[in-house]
Amino acid sequence: MKKNIFIIPVIILSAFLFTSCVKDLDVQPIDPNVNTLNNVFKDQTAYKRALAKVYASFAISGQTGGGGGNPDISGIDENFGNYLRQYWDLQELPTDEAIMAWDDATIKDFHWQTWAPNDVFLTALYSRIFYTVTIANEFIRNVDNNIGSASGTMANDMKAFKAEARFLRALAYWHAIDMFGNVPFITEADLPGAFFPRRITRTELFSYIESELKAIENDLVPARQNEYARADRGADWFLLAELYMNAKVYTGTDRYTDAITYLNKIFQAGYTLDPNYQRLFDADNNLSPEIIFPIAFDGQNIQQYGGMTFLLHASNGGGMPLAGIDGGWGGIRTIKDFVAKFNIAESNFNSTTQYQSADKRGMFFFDNSSWQWDITNVGTFTQGIGVTKFKNVTASGGPAPDAHATFVSTDFPMFRLADAYLLYAEAVVRGGAGGDMNTAVNYVNAIRQRAYGNNSGNISAADLNLNFLLDERGRELYWEGHRRTDLIRFGQFTNGTYIWEWKGGVKNGIQTGSYRDLYPIPINDLNANPNLKQNPGY
Repeated sequence: MKKNIFIIPVIILSAFLFTSCVKDLDVQPIDPNVNTLNNVFKDQTAYKRALAKVYASFAISGQTGGGGGNPDISGIDENFGNYLRQYWDLQELPTDEAIMAWDDATIKDFHWQTWAPNDVFLTALYSRIFYTVTIANEFIRNVDNNIGSASGTMANDMKAFKAEARFLRALAYWHAIDMFGNVPFITEADLPGAFFPRRITRTELFSYIESELKAIENDLVPARQNEYARADRGADWFLLAELYMNAKVYTGTDRYTDAITYLNKIFQAGYTLDPNYQRLFDADNNLSPEIIFPIAFDGQNIQQYGGMTFLLHASNGGGMPLAGIDGGWGGIRTIKDFVAKFNIAESNFNSTTQYQSADKRGMFFFDNSSWQWDITNVGTFTQGIGVTKFKNVTASGGPAPDAHATFVSTDFPMFRLADAYLLYAEAVVRGGAGGDMNTAVNYVNAIRQRAYGNNSGNISAADLNLNFLLDERGRELYWEGHRRTDLIRFGQFTNGTYIWEWKGGVKNGIQTGSYRDLYPIPINDLNANPNLKQNPGY
């Protein structure tokens, strides 16, 4: 993205500690000679910069950048422990969309679905989630303490900033409910100090997130009117729709009708499909009319070996085109089961390393002179199929804005319109009221016409079923952090009928225990907080 002062985290909120009575989440205070609680929150600019730190917690993991040296959380390497990096790992590596060649700690356990409660990757994301919750709480607390003395534009800005912080906290708690289920719970009412956070059940947390998102709707800037990469009502509606689409998983009660209500609000707000699918994943994707809420990155101003820098470098190697990066790390690629959803086979690469199928969303690399289609050794990057979806160049092929040799400027499209179209179609197929089948088919066909360049890929109402939608979500949204959640919602993540290469640690794949639809509570926090209980099966 282009340089935007809003997303540059120049200060931290204050020195504070959220803990389950251990040092899992020790927050490193900034140098008191630079900023203290007494002088941080002094004017509108200061509040905006402090809010930027809450946003930045999803993108970077420390105070210094450029590879680290001053981490937010002690005990976890800040590049490895980056929020988006670990969120992507935990959403994609256990699925048919991605597989990792590296031997870092227990990373291979994720595609094999053999992780354990002491897994360092689980601990990393869990810690990042609650760090974000903690600094959002601190920001909200300080707004509440000072808004009474503000007036005019200062008061209005503080009200909107607080709503954004509540949205970001709800987003983090959504990741917690989706991945870990019953978790520790704190809000701005819980003052910093040593105490045991209470355990909130998945159903209770669902209700809390729902109530928060509804409460802040009118305090947020109207859809499409906030600064780029900041939450507005469109982002709020999208997160509510996501919550409702997965309500059956989280609470046992479906809420598809409610999902349609909020998806319709998104459609009425004026978002449009980007006519260029590739631009959604290029370094100038901040110009796309489709992205509803991104995690922003910038080669000069947001530097870390996590986030999108990780995603672009780790997915490159074996002769793949560099597309704006200075070298590949040879880590993540995909498997034959997934590319088959695009009707792509090994033979399609007989005369080329990059085959373009009729469905142009399939962006894959395979060199039949040096790569192997079947994966017999998970640790060999050139076994499998390379993914070239994300690039650190502009849609026209030019250099990235604020280009850097290592750090990328491509933003992560967390919420976008095509996803909303597919969620709407799914909610209609699942029986949600307030939508209709013809509209659902039209939304799906709009996506497919962009993919095919014409109406040759169009479907009819007879084609629109759950099996088709699961595959279509894969084709449209692969590597965007949705697949684990989608497979669980469709009953195919663990013990369903869908088996893929190396699932369960077996070459041809096997079913795994359904208890793995939830990750375990990390053992350190479980041992430290007597209020917590381990998820069943672990």
